[in-house]
Amino acid sequence: MKAHLVEEQQEQVWCPLCYARVNGDLRSHILSVHGKEEFHKAVLTDKAHGMSDSEIGERYGISFSTLERIITEAYGANVSVLKRPKRIKRWQPTHFHEETTTVWSFKQRGNWATHDGRYRGNWSPYIPRNVILKYSRPGDVVLDHFVGGGTTAIEAKLLGRRCIARDINPGAVGITLENLKFSPPLELFGDGALPLYEPEVKVGDARDLSDISSDSIDLICAHPPYAGIVKYSTKIEGDLSSLPVQDFLMEMRKVARESFRVLKPGGKCAILIGDARKSKHVVPIGFQTIQVFLDAGFILRELVIKRQHNCKTTGFWYTRSVQYNFLLLAHEYLPIFEKPFGGCTKEEWPIKECVLSHQSKLEKVHRVEKGNLEATTVWVFPQDYIETGLKRNILQRFSKGSEEFVQIQFSCGEYHFLNLSSVKNARVLFVRLAEQFTERSFAAYRTAIKKMVAQVRACFPSDGFLILETRDFRVGGRLVPTGLLLWEDMMRQKDFVLKEIIIVAPEEVLREEREQTEYLEIVHRYLLVYRKGENSN
Repeated sequence: MKAHLVEEQQEQVWCPLCYARVNGDLRSHILSVHGKEEFHKAVLTDKAHGMSDSEIGERYGISFSTLERIITEAYGANVSVLKRPKRIKRWQPTHFHEETTTVWSFKQRGNWATHDGRYRGNWSPYIPRNVILKYSRPGDVVLDHFVGGGTTAIEAKLLGRRCIARDINPGAVGITLENLKFSPPLELFGDGALPLYEPEVKVGDARDLSDISSDSIDLICAHPPYAGIVKYSTKIEGDLSSLPVQDFLMEMRKVARESFRVLKPGGKCAILIGDARKSKHVVPIGFQTIQVFLDAGFILRELVIKRQHNCKTTGFWYTRSVQYNFLLLAHEYLPIFEKPFGGCTKEEWPIKECVLSHQSKLEKVHRVEKGNLEATTVWVFPQDYIETGLKRNILQRFSKGSEEFVQIQFSCGEYHFLNLSSVKNARVLFVRLAEQFTERSFAAYRTAIKKMVAQVRACFPSDGFLILETRDFRVGGRLVPTGLLLWEDMMRQKDFVLKEIIIVAPEEVLREEREQTEYLEIVHRYLLVYRKGENSN
């Protein structure tokens, strides 16, 4: 919905409270004649009867955020549908298989058992189901300290795990308890199949888990609110959804420390977090939150990209995306952290500065065939079309009609300074990878990027784009988040501002079932898109 769903209505309408004929502004009539309380009741009545958000906005002349506030104040939680859970039709997802790669994509949210999408912003039950099956066993204790509508608690109950569920919002706790009022069939839990445990649900603050013993939790599986993206309450002190980014990150440090304390050594902590956008530039809340948990002492085992499928890529938003050159955020991060054995000392990344650098191969890439542009931050191409698709989208998105952009491909060897005349007028400087990273080659890549940025800073056009390609890799049992580390390096480069974080993945991998292994197959890569100029918009 737009900021204001419609302008004032000009035609005559009927007041649903006094049945008087109203010329134009129904909202003003109800407020002046009946008062604010009755206005809210009228809005909630239409919502409960199934009227869509856009229809309510059109009828009453209110914005989507105003509608959310009215609902949250009345129900104590931000819910999208004002109705009780549906009758259970099935207890398990159909055709379910565990995810085996680092890109998870669920086009259907999932509606088995009592799962529904009425708690606004709650995650798909496929996510906790995958996490619980991969990183816990029946009888283990699963903690969700941002339980929301109860998705994790429902899955823990269905999968025979003990669950401790907390939320700072009493309204959310009420919805969770309501959703847990079910008795699974005997074929799931009878005759020695799975144990059945009722989750322990109560109001609590994720920043203070003092009622939970240290080293007692087997798995943490949670979806915290993003800073200011969706407000889940109106007057609850400590609700992280109402905080600006830096305050949110400060409070998440407390959450990370408490999560580390209560988790058993070797236990896993899965947190779903996304990015935001401000002034057409991405705000990397995901990377920053990952760093918060690493600072608390965790190591990173996996970094999953969760695709979102609720982004409209046609019509109004597609046109705006092209016109104003921004991408619709269509990815979230699901880092899987691990509490290491042997104490709480923070481990530094094994990736150090390296005197070895990379040899650059510079080429000019000419315009490729036109086509529809990708409108979201997740670019999925057929395997044999990835290179062409990348070049076409980058060229048409960022070159502003220029007939060519400069591509630099790095491979191991001695770094050579660029021919500055080749990049002086380039709208796009695209840094590609020639090979998979190793610990040594990634250190070299970081060194080379720093040298290159210092070299081109003076001559690169002020409206040009620097695009850095990178891929995650493993060192032993740890995953190295190369996107996060390159972003931290570029934070020191004041002349370049982060514009987009793009996820690239092959189409076939998303559909293909693969054999289960100890680690997920890393199939995604990142494009960090920077614009020259500190105050660029």
